[in-house]
Amino acid sequence: MRVMILIKADKNSEAGVMPDTALLTAMGNYNEELVKAGLMQAGEGLHPSSRGARVRFSGTERTVIPGPFADITGLIAGFWIWKVQSMDEAIAWLKRCPNPMLGETEVEIRRIFETEDFGAELTPELRAQEDRLRAATETKA
Repeated sequence: MRVMILIKADKNSEAGVMPDTALLTAMGNYNEELVKAGLMQAGEGLHPSSRGARVRFSGTERTVIPGPFADITGLIAGFWIWKVQSMDEAIAWLKRCPNPMLGETEVEIRRIFETEDFGAELTPELRAQEDRLRAATETKA
């Protein structure tokens, strides 16, 4: 199964405070362990919300809301995508992670939907389309 690890933003990440060399080294070493174990499929840090935007959908209307966003609750500062055998394995690996932020933070683990999770609603035609899109994405990467 695949999971996305979501590193929550804090006032420092939203202010654009960059990690120091010690934290970059610790995170680099941790990422090497993840890669060697065959878990890590992707992982990136995100710029502060001041460099982003939101698009609100309401029926056919689209409203663009430029950053920064006043309420940092729920904002994401970075992510990983891991392929693991179980949620317990993901938790065990995450507990080994250096604190990715300068202060206290929360890191969330969420399971990624796989094609088989959609059941009968994903018709053979939709499944074939999904397979084609995944193959094209991998080819372009």
